[in-house]
Amino acid sequence: MKKIAWVTDSTAFLDDELKNNRDLYSIPLTVLLDGEEFLDGIDLTSEQLFERLKQLNSPPKTSQPSIGAFQELYEKLSKEYEEIVSVLLSSKLSGTFSSSEQAAQLVDIPITSIDSKILAYPLSVLLKRAIETASSGKTIEEVRADVENIRDSNETYVVVGSLEQLHRSGRMSGVQFYLGSMLKVKPIISIADGVLEVKEKARGDKKAKEKMIEYLRSSYEKNHFKEAYILYGLHLESAEEWKNELQEEFPDLHFYCCPLGATIGVHAGENTLGISWYNQLK
Repeated sequence: MKKIAWVTDSTAFLDDELKNNRDLYSIPLTVLLDGEEFLDGIDLTSEQLFERLKQLNSPPKTSQPSIGAFQELYEKLSKEYEEIVSVLLSSKLSGTFSSSEQAAQLVDIPITSIDSKILAYPLSVLLKRAIETASSGKTIEEVRADVENIRDSNETYVVVGSLEQLHRSGRMSGVQFYLGSMLKVKPIISIADGVLEVKEKARGDKKAKEKMIEYLRSSYEKNHFKEAYILYGLHLESAEEWKNELQEEFPDLHFYCCPLGATIGVHAGENTLGISWYNQLK
């Protein structure tokens, strides 16, 4: 078997299994706060981010890793590995995937970049699947096909914790922000084919959570997948509380609570709560 280096980006949540994988490397996105740059997950934690957001004078921004950053990493890995597989956040949400593709043309090692069309822990799930499939002896082409099949069965729904934060980061218009704030409307955001869309609007957090449970119930009855991921901005206790509620209705479904991280937190806010699953992961 070829010696493969695995690469992802800092929007992926690395649990202990991934952190302990010596062949896995993560490249950070950049968070800009009042002109100061921070490397996601290295210079800035979610806790530090949300504290800083309260004091900002200008809207926060995020930026993808440069082509040069990917090239530098890939050249370094080419000295130790025979092949590189990069599983990265949605190409429709960031230019990270494009940077990887362009850097791959500049180095002398085979590189396969896989567009996860997602982010956070659902991205990590695809990464784990790719590593597991490759270790079973499958070719990289077979690994890609398997991952993309599972990827395309994803459903993700999120209630953004802060309309103001979404507005300040440039992801919501002033009119949408004003109407949402005045009417206490909670837009339920879905990620469909790698793109953020407003799935539905609910009056308040309780109604929004009920709607997301309806989506989960409908898909679970049809597909009987094995696990789901509760995504949260900062407050683990809120995610754990919802997990306990869901576990009562879905006793055979495994739920994992997973933080969204600083880069996503810039746009979503600390009280963000959502859920994600793969219908084909059984």
